[in-house]
Order: sequence, then structure tokens, then C-alpha cells
Amino acid sequence: EGSNASINTGYLYNLFLLFVFYSLILLIVILYKQYKSTIYSKEKLQIAIMSWAIFLYAIFAVISNVLLPLIVNNWSSSRYGPTFTLVFVLILTYAIIKHRLFDIRLVVARSAAYILTLGVVALILIVPTVLIANLFLNNSLKARTLTLLVIVAFFGAILFQPLRNLFNKLTNKYFYRDFYDIRDILDNLGDVLVRSVSAQEIQKLSKNIISSALKPLGIDFLLLQNYSDLGTDKKELLTHLKSYNHNILVTDDLEKDTGSVLKVSMSKNNYAVAVRLRTKDLTLGYIVVGYKRSVSIYYDTDKRLLTIAADEIAISLQNALRFEEIQQFNVTLQDKVDEATLKLRRANDKLRALDETKDDFISMASHQLRTPLTSVKGYISMVLEGDVGKISKTQKDMLNQAFFSSQRMVYLIADLLNVSRLKTGKFIIELSPVNLAEIISQELSQLGETVKSKSLELTYDKPKIFPTLMLDETKTRQVIMNFIDNAIYYTPSGGKIHVRLVDNQGSVELRVEDNGIGVPKADQHHLFNKFYRAGNARKARPDGTGLGLFMAKKVVLAEGGSIIFESAEGKGSTFGFNFPKAKLTPKDGGKMPVKEEPAKDRELAVTP
Repeated sequence: EGSNASINTGYLYNLFLLFVFYSLILLIVILYKQYKSTIYSKEKLQIAIMSWAIFLYAIFAVISNVLLPLIVNNWSSSRYGPTFTLVFVLILTYAIIKHRLFDIRLVVARSAAYILTLGVVALILIVPTVLIANLFLNNSLKARTLTLLVIVAFFGAILFQPLRNLFNKLTNKYFYRDFYDIRDILDNLGDVLVRSVSAQEIQKLSKNIISSALKPLGIDFLLLQNYSDLGTDKKELLTHLKSYNHNILVTDDLEKDTGSVLKVSMSKNNYAVAVRLRTKDLTLGYIVVGYKRSVSIYYDTDKRLLTIAADEIAISLQNALRFEEIQQFNVTLQDKVDEATLKLRRANDKLRALDETKDDFISMASHQLRTPLTSVKGYISMVLEGDVGKISKTQKDMLNQAFFSSQRMVYLIADLLNVSRLKTGKFIIELSPVNLAEIISQELSQLGETVKSKSLELTYDKPKIFPTLMLDETKTRQVIMNFIDNAIYYTPSGGKIHVRLVDNQGSVELRVEDNGIGVPKADQHHLFNKFYRAGNARKARPDGTGLGLFMAKKVVLAEGGSIIFESAEGKGSTFGFNFPKAKLTPKDGGKMPVKEEPAKDRELAVTP
């Protein structure tokens, strides 16, 4: 009756037909795109077989289940639908068995293991329980069978897992001889990668773990970083692999036309699979795996293991390679530093030799200049004193300038000699009884004409009574003259210079105060360094050397005193020294050699 019933369709039936046609079209588009994108001939064949199976099933199923019922107005033709379904299943079965459409080995092995496990549990526990209940228990006791079954189920639950593990091993042996647990392999690999920091160690241990699972004839790492170290065949293979944008490539599945060059290259090197080592940033290279020792193919499980393992190995390799690059950079940097240090040491030795030559030249030149300068200074002095006749005022002024310039030249030569002697340890403080008050008066008397020519006011508070101190008279005169000479040169016309010598209770103090240009704050800390001059001083007096204050500090410190220095830019400066009387009593005579002190001892010593 059902087969002769008339067909009455509604809008839902029409929507269903639209959905079926849409699904078929979508499936055809997906299969077509997959067919076009793959480079594997075997995968193309699998897609083709599946497409034909779907096409035939769709055609005949639509005819028998849709078109004919609508044309003849009954469902009699729909009885042939299962036949076409069976044909579809047979075609897929052929593709699975013949062309490995799906990897069903694990499914078969697990299914067999579960069936055997359930069968054994039923045979051991359930069947004996039912027999015992039927044979030995009467109807009144059969109600207690439920309790017995609960007990049996409890023991069944305990036995199920051990039995399943046992049958898993047995079924793997017969149905899936190459079985391995991916999780165990990846766990072992993860432990190795966490502990390893060397790229070589990562490659070696990774090979061992992957080999234990797949048992290939060989595994190699083709890293782009080591391209120059590879053989010709492997260089060629790596070049071909780079041209394919695939994470995994199987030699036997490569298509003959688009993949022929790569297939030949991989076959030449006896590699069955190549897996790309990639990170988020870049591709490091490839893991290439040989054919299996068992001569079996690489299944989907094997490919999945290699893909996951390659991603983990790539991250660890990238970190290890970067670490090794840093180490190599450190080694290279250290080599360059050592090389630069050696060059610097040699250059420094040359500079020392040049410096010694310079010192020798300055010492020789200074000695040679002192004699003629002494003669010039002596003759000028004789002319000024009238030994060769009366001179006019203009001549006297000019000769005074010449005499003062000669005196300055003598002091400059003395400074140069002293600097040279400091380096060689020949700079000696020769102590003798000195009256500072008289020395200052004598030095000031030589500057009278210079002070008048610059319209300066120079005053000196000379103490009536002053103690005798053990000092180096010649060098102390240079220090005093340097302080007063600087005050004269750096004080503008109309300025004032005041010299004060004070006898305190435990010390004596000289202060040369002026209201000149002063010293900028930024320059004050460096002022007593060798050859250093403040910026405003260089403008006011371009011909200065920067040795006067340097030598003044050396002399004062060598004699046991300290430097006095106070200054404000634009308001003037105070230079001087302070000597403790207890250390410089006449009993402390003798000579004291002085060498140039380290740079840290050249800092400014200021007595407030």
C-alpha cells in the first residue's frame, strides 16, 4: 500500500531538495579545489575515486528517490536507493583498501581489542553468572541474582582495563605492527628539548626519539644556516624543498609532472618524507626521513607525529641557534677587543716613546734657551740701571717691557723643565730658610711698570714680622709670580689686585685677590690640570700654556701645603696657598724628589 500511495509534497520538501543540491555542489567545489592544490598523485587519485563515488550515488539516488517518484506519482522506485548506497560504500571501501583513502589500521586494531575484551569479560563473568542463577537458584532466590550481577560487574570493571591493555598489545602485533603511542613519543621529545641547549644535541636526540617510533633507514636535518656545509645532492634537495610551500612532502605521493624534480631528488638521497622546520618567524630547514626498515608506507599517524615533532624541534632549534650566535658573537667580539687592545697597547708604547722624545727635546731646548735668555735679561737690566749711559723715558718703558717678557720666558722655560722632570722623577724640592714677606716684595717690584701700563691698582699687606719657613725659594718664587702674573693679565684696565700674607696661629697664608674675569664654574674643577685653560682665559690671553697653575699646585703640595682657590665668573678670583708652620720649621732642611702624581691626585685642593 505504501508503494502505491500518491505523493503530496509541501514547501518543506522543496527546501530539503534545495539543501541537498546545495550540499552536493559545495562538496564538488571543495573536492575540486583540493584536487587542484595537491601535488600528490595518490591524493589526486583518492579525490577522483571519491568524487566518482559521490557523483554516481547522487545521480542514481536522485533519480530513484526524487525524480521517478515525482514523475510516476509513487514511491516504488525508492526501493532501489539502498542498492546505490551499497555501491557507494563498496567504491569507498575499494579506495580505502587499495589506495589508502583512510588509515584504518588503528581503527581495526582498537575495534578488535574492544570486541575481544568485551567477549572475554562476558565469557568469564556474565555467562557463568547466568548459568549459576538458572541451574542452582530457585525462583525465590533468583531475585538475589541482581546482587550477584552487581558484584560481577564490579569485578568486571576491575578486569576490563588490564584485559584491554593485553588485547591492545595482541591486536597491535597482528593488525598494527608499527604501532607507537604518539603522546609518549612527544612527551619524551619535549623532555629532551627542554634540557638541551645545543643545536647539535637537539638534532642527535630528536633523531633517536623519532627513529624509535618510525624505525626509518635514516634521518637528517637540512638546515638553511648550514647550507654551505651540505653535500651537492643535499644542497640540490634543499633548494627544491624551499620552492614548495608545504609542511610535509612524501616522495611516493608526489605527482609525476609538478613534483617530478623533487621526487627524483628525494629518491636519489633515499628519503621518503620531508617535514619543514618552521617557526612563527621563519623556516629553519627540513627534517628528511628515510624509508621504513619494515618497508611499510608512512601513514597519517606517522605524518601527524612528524609534523607535530617538527614544530617543537623548530622552536628549540631556533632558540639554540640564537644562543650559539650570541656565544659566537661574544667570542668574535672578545677577539676583536683583544686585537684592538693589542693595537692600542702598541700605539700607547709608541706614544710613550714619542712622549719621552718630546720630554728630552723640551729639556734640551729649555737648557739651550736659558743661557741666551739669561744674557738678554742681564744686558737689559744693565741698560735700565744706566751702566751704559742715560736713557730716555720712552726707551726705559720699552726696555722694561722687554725685561718683563724675558722674565716671563724664563719662568715658562722653568715650567717646561719642571714638567719634564716630574715624569722622570728628577723634580726635586730643595728646602732652605725663606722669608716669604721679602720674596713677595721682590717679585712685586719687578711688576711695577706692567701694572702702571695696564692702569691697575696693586696693593700688598706686608707683615712687619714674619717667620722663616723651609721652602724651595726658586720654585716658590715661580708660584708667587704665577699667581700675581695671572691676576694682572686677567684683570681689565682699572681693576684692583690685592696681595695679602697672613701669619695665623698655626699656619701662614698667601692670598692674591683680584676683581678680574673670574673662572666659569664648569672649568673650575679642571683648572689645575696640565695644559688646561678656561674658555674665557683663552680669549683674554691666547698665548698661555696652562702649565703655570699645574706646576704651582705641584710645588705647593710637594712642600707640604695646600692650594687656595676661590672664583666667580665676572667677579674675580683668589689664588694662594696655605702652609702649616709646624711642618716647615728650619730644622726640616734637605731635598725631596717629587714625581708626577696619578690623575686622581690632580683634583683641585681648595682651602676655604
